[in-house]
Amino acid sequence: MAYLGVEQSLTGRAWIGPSIEVDRATDAISQGTGLPRALCQVLARRNVPVAEAEIFLSPSLRDLLPDPRGLKDMAVAAERFLLAVQKRQRIAIFADYDVDGGSSAALLIVWLRDMGLEATLYVPDRIDEGYGPNVPAMQQLAAKHDLIICVDCGTLSFEPIAAAVGADVIVLDHHLGAETLPDALAVVNPNRQDESGDLHYLCAAGVVFLMLVEARRQLREAGAKTGPDLMAMLDLVALATVADVAPLIEANRALVRQGLKVMGQRQRVGLVALADVARMDAAPGTYHLGFMLGPRINAGGRIGKADLGARLLSTASMVEAEVMATQLDLLNTERRDIEASVRAAAMQQAEERGLDAPLVWAAGEGWHPGVVGIVASRLKEAANRPAIVIGLDGGEGKGSGRSVSGIDLGAAIQRMTGEGLLLKGGGHKMAAGLTVARDQLEPAMARLSELLAKQGADRIGPPDMKLDGALMPGALSVELINQIEQAGPFGAGAPAPRFALPDLQVGHARRVGETHLKLSLNDGMGGKIDAICFGAFDSDLGPRLLEHGGARFHFAGRLEINTWNGRQSVQLRLDDAALAN
Repeated sequence: MAYLGVEQSLTGRAWIGPSIEVDRATDAISQGTGLPRALCQVLARRNVPVAEAEIFLSPSLRDLLPDPRGLKDMAVAAERFLLAVQKRQRIAIFADYDVDGGSSAALLIVWLRDMGLEATLYVPDRIDEGYGPNVPAMQQLAAKHDLIICVDCGTLSFEPIAAAVGADVIVLDHHLGAETLPDALAVVNPNRQDESGDLHYLCAAGVVFLMLVEARRQLREAGAKTGPDLMAMLDLVALATVADVAPLIEANRALVRQGLKVMGQRQRVGLVALADVARMDAAPGTYHLGFMLGPRINAGGRIGKADLGARLLSTASMVEAEVMATQLDLLNTERRDIEASVRAAAMQQAEERGLDAPLVWAAGEGWHPGVVGIVASRLKEAANRPAIVIGLDGGEGKGSGRSVSGIDLGAAIQRMTGEGLLLKGGGHKMAAGLTVARDQLEPAMARLSELLAKQGADRIGPPDMKLDGALMPGALSVELINQIEQAGPFGAGAPAPRFALPDLQVGHARRVGETHLKLSLNDGMGGKIDAICFGAFDSDLGPRLLEHGGARFHFAGRLEINTWNGRQSVQLRLDDAALAN
């Protein structure tokens, strides 16, 4: 049964409230702990047992951090890494060009620098070299180095790693492995086929951190200097975990929570400079990492110099940091402009083909490969369908795809590669990349649409709005929101709690910028709350609420604390609304 009777909201969604089982668990947690019911509703949805509620709200890294030696090849990797340090060997770090790769590289560079060793950083160019190790680069690095460490890449790099003659290679990665592994000295990856999968949630920076933990253990057992304070490096792990959309569960939750505290101390000059240029004026949270810092670091790999992000995160010079942060900020602005242009053209194409098709796709001449993935995400969100966006250049098109829950895009693309309709293709359920011959574009997209339709992609409706419960404005306080936040951090795998605020009137509403809406809501009994709805005018939500005509509505969204002129108040980040009958 639809929650509050909302079967179709102003955005076309049904509202789904807590199940009977969650309600019962909520009652049990509330009775057993005395915690506010709203917080208990969040804990119940996360399946937290009554006896573990207090521990869950105060996660300890000491208790949650897994034993690094639980991962295959970990002891060997750490031992070889330390041998290189002990013998002052030449070390190269081959990193992916995204935030996870840059953070992983920075962890190693900073650790080695503290031990008196400077490592060589190599980040491939997205356009000229593509993702991961390549044969020429690995040959060049092997000729001048004793040890090459591939971070956030390498698990499927059979030929490039075989080409690194004369150097040992260690892979620290998290991408899905094949049935066989490349001929590296060690491949540490929780998503190897022969792993248990217990640590599947780790990003590459998490794997690198665990290797440094193991290295510290080996040094301690040998009675040697154990290296820098690893806890002080958790800001990099938190940044990578959030930006790479790794699920915030188990150890990741503790890593990010502690990492945010470290970041708040403003000790890493690269992050300080980037936060300042991004005009971050609040204590860092997952939003800041995912939507303010992450995109700027990624901008270097998307449309600028690929190693800029890793260099920023590892520099010890504030002067250098300020210069690089400014560069990344400018590149991010340029990236947004490029993205906006491609997005508008792609959306027009997709709408002409029909947003209710099993596959939403678009292709354009010269579309920048650094933004096609972002635009594919936007199309997916707009249509709630799998989406592909392709940039054409010469006789080929290179594209990126994003899927929706329940539709395995990667498997379909892999099948088409086997059928010969794609030149290259791969990925996983929710994201994939492909290369297609220009003259095969239309038949390839038709075949992909056919395969996705067989999975039910043409029968997906608007996503339901899942709610944790209902609250009235008079019951809201800064203290309550702070208590609810203790169940975080929230993000991938741990969605932020969303509550309904039923039967409220709109006091006033005004448009902010092109697409946003600010509202004042009241219950008619003295209870009031301000609300902000981002992108309200991208749907019918904005126009309907702006011209409310005195009607009463149910509102749904996330409760947050707004700080203005030193004062704190509760604010609703509005996601949806429905007429109250």
